[in-house]
This record gives sequence, C-alpha cells and structure tokens, in this order.
Amino acid sequence: MELRGKVAVVTGAASGIGLATATRFCQEGMKVVLADIQADALDATVDSLQRAGHDVVGVKTDVSQREQVQQLADQSMAAYGQVNIVHNNAGVVRAGKLEELTDADWQWVLGVDLWSVIYGVSIFLPLVKQAGEGHFINTASTNGLQASGHIAPYSVAKFGVVALTETLRMELDEENLAIGASVLCPGAVQTRICESDRNRLATGVQDAAPSETDEAFKEMAGAIVGAGIEPARVAGMIVDAIHSNDFWILTHPEWKNVMRGRIDGLLNNQLVTGFGG
Repeated sequence: MELRGKVAVVTGAASGIGLATATRFCQEGMKVVLADIQADALDATVDSLQRAGHDVVGVKTDVSQREQVQQLADQSMAAYGQVNIVHNNAGVVRAGKLEELTDADWQWVLGVDLWSVIYGVSIFLPLVKQAGEGHFINTASTNGLQASGHIAPYSVAKFGVVALTETLRMELDEENLAIGASVLCPGAVQTRICESDRNRLATGVQDAAPSETDEAFKEMAGAIVGAGIEPARVAGMIVDAIHSNDFWILTHPEWKNVMRGRIDGLLNNQLVTGFGG
C-alpha cells in the first residue's frame, strides 16, 4: 500500500507510540488527524508538526465516549474527505488486586483501552471501505497475549483488542477488500503509560484512591518502560506491517518463545505465568 497522499487518524497521538506513529506517517507523506484527550499536549504536537511542513489537524477526543469518536470521524472527513489508516492507540492502566479494584477503575480502563477500539473500528470501518483502500492498527499489548497479576482491567481490555482485531481481519479477508488489519502487541516501550492517570478525571470517571499496589506497580513498570525501546522503532514496525499486510506486530520477538510456553501449558492443562513461560 502506497502511503503518500493517504489520510491517517491516530488516537493517543500527543505522546508515546501515538506521537511516533503520527510523526512517521507525516514523514511518509500522509495527511494526519491527531486525537488526544490532553489538549495542551495535542496543541503543541500539532503546532510542531505543522511548523515542520506537515499537513495535520488535531481533534481533542475522549475516545471512551462513542459520540466523541464519531465527532473525530466527522472532523476527519471534513478536513480531508477520506480516511485510509486508523491507529486505535490510546491506552491507560490502573493496578490493583482484584478485591481492591473499583467499578470506576474497570470503567476507566475498559473505556479507554477496549471500548475506544470498538468505537474506532465500528465508526471508521465504513469510511475506510468508502475510501477503497486502507489499514487498521489496533494497539493491544503483550498483556493481551499473557496476563499479569494486579492489572486485570488492562489485561482483559488487551485480550479483547486482540480478539476484536482477529475478527476484523477475518471479515475483511472474507470480503476480499484492499483493507488490512494488524494488532500491535508492544512489550517495554518508552511511553508515559505509567502516568496515564493524569487524564483520568478528564474522562468523567471518579478519581482513584491512593493504592500501595498501584504505586508499587508504577515503580516497577516505570523502570521497565524507561529501559524499553524508543517509540520511533515501533512506528517503523507499524509502517512495515502496513506494507506487508502482517497481522501480528510484536515489538519484542522473544515473546514468541513466551507464547510457545503458553501453548505447552495449555496442552498440559497448566497455567503458565511469568515472562519466561
């Protein structure tokens, strides 16, 4: 698929993987709609890309709300008249043991990490079909391949994103359309995911009470994420996957061995835990 001249929509585009992907799409000659809930960061990102000569617009969006994703689609069409690439990328995390997590915690994480992708697919799919050529990239996680303790809402959402994207790809292939779908399963990438609660109140969800489990997770995961790969490398993998129409995008190939261990556990009726399988 030739990217130059095409139109992309990227959510969570003001930082991390979303910012890197939006920037790479611009460098590929695309027109890009950037969506993010954090208005100041979004405005700064749009201004920077425009000053670099790129054709971009920004749309402040709470992706957990269907009507706002619809507005994102409407404004994308108003700006550029078509949509080819959709990267449903926005994500948050909240840690806690199952008995500690509140309904608000579940609502927030599932709203941003799963419902946003459901909305992004259902609302944008007719537009991409109308364009006649395109690709969906849905950001899951290695936690969508094997769960971890203490972040159940995140894992549940990311497993859901994997299943949704598998279904999307099968249905697109059945129709023999020139539209692909890939699921991105990042491992450790240098993003602000551990600071995602900075935007929780903006989604209208009750703020979270202090939690020792959450603080311990942020400290542990923050160190792992800080030592992770740069988001620009992930953006390159995404572009490669679009060109080759790959389904799986694993940022860390060693996770294939983790999956082999998981399958071995399944065949032996055992739950495999831990990175090493």
